[in-house]
Amino acid sequence: MQQNKEQRKKRWQYIMTRFMILALTILFFFFLYRFKDLCNGVRRVLSILGPFIYGGVMAYLLRIPCNFFEKHLKKWLPERRQKVATGFAILISMFMVLMIFYLLVRLVAPQLVISISSIVAALPGAVSNASQWLQTKLEKDPVMKNYIQTAMDVVYPKFMEWSQSDLLPMLQNMAGGFASTVSSVLGVFMNLLIGVVVCIYTLGARKKFAKQGKAVLYSIFKPKWADYILDEVKFADKMFVGFFGGKILDSAIIGIICYVCCLIFRFPNAMLISVIVGVTNIIPYFGPWIGAIPSVILILIVDPMKCIWFILFIAILQGFDGNILGPKLLGDSTGLSSFWVLFAITVFSGLLGFSGFLIGVPLFAVIYDLIHKLVVLGLKRHNKLDILENPEADSSGSDSEAEESKKAKNSEGESPNEAEDSETAETESQPDIERESSKAEASTEE
Repeated sequence: MQQNKEQRKKRWQYIMTRFMILALTILFFFFLYRFKDLCNGVRRVLSILGPFIYGGVMAYLLRIPCNFFEKHLKKWLPERRQKVATGFAILISMFMVLMIFYLLVRLVAPQLVISISSIVAALPGAVSNASQWLQTKLEKDPVMKNYIQTAMDVVYPKFMEWSQSDLLPMLQNMAGGFASTVSSVLGVFMNLLIGVVVCIYTLGARKKFAKQGKAVLYSIFKPKWADYILDEVKFADKMFVGFFGGKILDSAIIGIICYVCCLIFRFPNAMLISVIVGVTNIIPYFGPWIGAIPSVILILIVDPMKCIWFILFIAILQGFDGNILGPKLLGDSTGLSSFWVLFAITVFSGLLGFSGFLIGVPLFAVIYDLIHKLVVLGLKRHNKLDILENPEADSSGSDSEAEESKKAKNSEGESPNEAEDSETAETESQPDIERESSKAEASTEE
C-alpha cells in the first residue's frame, strides 16, 4: 500500500513537471510573438502610474533631508509636540527645494536669455564672415572653386527634390502634431503637480510603508532569505544615494569653477556654457564630452581663436575632476572598474534612453554585487572559496612547486628515494629528540 502511494506520488510529480515545462514554453513563445504588444501595455501602465512614479522619486530624494530635519526637531520640541515634527520636517524640505529652484531660475535664467539672444544676434554675422572667407579662399584657388561648384550643381537639385518629397510632408506632420505635443507637455506638468502631492503623503507615511513592506517580505520568504533581500535593498539604497549625492555635488562644483574661469578668461556665453558643462557632468564617463561639444560650437560662433583655449581649459578641468575632485567626493562608491562603467552606460542607455545614462552605473553595481554574492555562496557550497581569496595558489600551482623542489634536490645529487628517506628520517628523529629533551627536563627537576 505504501509502495503504491509512493509510485502515485512520483507519477504525479512527473506529470506536474512536464506540465510546467510545457506551460513555460507556451508562455515564452507568447511573450516572443507578442513582445510589441507587451511593451505597449507596459508603457500604458507606466503612463497611468506616472504621478506615483514622479512622487516616489521625489520622496526618495527628499527622504534624507526630511529625516535630518525631523531628527533635530524632535530634540527641540517638547514630548507632547513630537507628532508635529514629521509635518514640519516635510514643510522645511519642500520649502528648501522650492528656494533652490527659485534661486537657480532667478540667477541663471536671465544670463541664459542674454547668452541665447547674443548667439542669435551674432549668427548672421558669423555666417556672412564665413561665406566671405570662403569666397576669398576660392578666388585664390580656382581648382577648388571648380570642385565646389560641381558639388553644388549636383547637391542643389537633390536638396530641392528632398525638400519637396520629404521635408515638406515632415513639416506638415510636425505642425499637425503640435497640438499633441502641447497636450503631452501639459500632461507631464499635471503629473508633476500630482506627484508633489504624492511625495508629501509618501514622506508622511514613509515609516509605515517601510514596516508594511518588511512584514510582507517576511510573510512570503523564509527569515534567512528575507534577511538577504533586506541586505541587498540596503546596499542598493546606499549605492544610489551615495552615487547621486556625490555626483550632484561634484557637478555643481565643476559648473561653478567653469563659470568663474570663463569670466576670468573672458570666454563668451559664460553662464550658458557653465550650465551645459555642469548639467552634463552628472552623466558618468560620457558627460564631460557631451557638454564640451555644444560649448565649443557656441564659442566658435563668436570667437574662433578663443575656442582653442576653451578646449585646453575643458581638458584641464575634466582632468582635475576625474583625478582629484571626483575621487575625493565619490571615492570608490560603486566599486566598478572603468570597463564595467562603460559597459553599464552603453547597455542601459540603449535600453532606457537618457535615464539609462543616469541610473545605469549604480543599477549595474547592484546587479554586480548580487552576482558576486551568488558566486560566493556557490563556492562555499563546493568548498572552493580559496579561489577568490588567493586565485594563484591553486592545486596545479602547488603540485608544480612540489615537482620543482624535487627536481632541485635531484639536481643537487640526491635521488628521489634518498630525499624521501631523509624526510622520513627527519620526521622519525623529531619524536626521539622530544623524548630526550623531556627526560633531561625531568632529571633537572629531580
